Amino acid sequence: MPDQREQWKSKLGFVLAAAGSAVGLGNVWRFPFVTGEEGGAAFLIIYIIAIIIIGYPLMVTEISLGRHTQRNPVGAFKSIAPNTPWWLVGALSVLTGFVILSYYSVIAGWSLSYIVKSLAGFPIGIEATEQLFGEHTTSLFEPIFYHFLFMAIVVGVISAGVVKGIQRVVTFLMPVLVVLLLAVVIRAVTLPGAGEGLAFLFRPDFSAVSWDTILAAIGQSFFTLSLGMGAILTYGSYLSKNDEIPNSSVQVIGADALIAIISGMAIFPAVFALGFDPGEGPGLVFVTLPAVFAEMPVGGLFGFLFFVLLSIAALTSAISLLEVVVAYFVDEKQWPRKKASATIGLVAFIVGLFPVLGYSALDHVTFMGMDILDTYDFIADSIMLPLGGAMIAFFAGHVWGTRNVMEEANKSATGIRIGDWAAPLLKYIIPIGVIIVMIVGIIETIGG
Repeated sequence: MPDQREQWKSKLGFVLAAAGSAVGLGNVWRFPFVTGEEGGAAFLIIYIIAIIIIGYPLMVTEISLGRHTQRNPVGAFKSIAPNTPWWLVGALSVLTGFVILSYYSVIAGWSLSYIVKSLAGFPIGIEATEQLFGEHTTSLFEPIFYHFLFMAIVVGVISAGVVKGIQRVVTFLMPVLVVLLLAVVIRAVTLPGAGEGLAFLFRPDFSAVSWDTILAAIGQSFFTLSLGMGAILTYGSYLSKNDEIPNSSVQVIGADALIAIISGMAIFPAVFALGFDPGEGPGLVFVTLPAVFAEMPVGGLFGFLFFVLLSIAALTSAISLLEVVVAYFVDEKQWPRKKASATIGLVAFIVGLFPVLGYSALDHVTFMGMDILDTYDFIADSIMLPLGGAMIAFFAGHVWGTRNVMEEANKSATGIRIGDWAAPLLKYIIPIGVIIVMIVGIIETIGG
């Protein structure tokens, strides 16, 4: 383990970094299309309940594990439970972060390419934007180039270190993201007919709720909060003993939920105002929205702004994903940071080539009817993330002990404190509930 471990220079630096990890494609790309597929406001309510009951105690636990041990996910479990197999839970977190990064970069590359495409103006009509998206994803060179470009940017940030790289970048980019998002919201809600989109987002219809809705909400809570993938634990390891964990966790979760809701306000009013389908699925951002921008007054400008903010959101999350793996090699293998960043970034880029080629040279390769990118996402989102989160909660509840979690979390806490109410959640409700949801989700996917 290195003699000198970097620490965040301020509480704000940590909160912005953790919020940047949470606020990413999961909020601006994934949340709107899942909300659209699952019926709008009812899904939003269930999602908020999930991040409170599951997300908050797990975030506090992961940050506490990181700060207590000052180690990466593998090292953290080795430190608390030496000579036991529990380090495998940390290894699962590192692997999960790596898998997500490999295909996350592909989608982020699409966003970078759409910044350029927006300058030329999007074509009018949903069929034309479908063709535009298809031409991009099925071409060979273009998506690989943008995938490489995005990964290179991420590697550059992580190579610079925790303070000079991560903290400096997110401190600048997070406020920019919020300003850009609010600009798009203002334009969307002032369109004629935008009220129908706001009603879709905020007026719940619980008759449409199904198991799929609940499964999607829990999966989204893990994905968007970066739980179970080692990012929050790793960021927690750079905290000082003087930082307040419960209060910071509330701020991170609050920022994440707020950005997700604002993203919905940026998208659904415009989609409804111009008569498009909110249930378009993953294509909502890359097919439906370009068609919306093409018909919206001053749509070219707002299309450009939207894909800039989408790329920023992707970057703030991706740097946390790479940092998880880099921290492991720096702590456990004593690799220099620059070597670890470049090596892992290159390997993640190569692994990400398979989902890129899944739309062209490997378009015949499927798994349970899913293409390669959807397969990566299913394995990470529906299996690895919930399994990792459930095992972390079980470890905290039965191995490290909830008393130790609370003692570490409440050090220096002057405001919000985590209390005994979290113990049954960590010991029983989260591990059992999440595993049941995971199994049901897998069965339904296989059966479907």
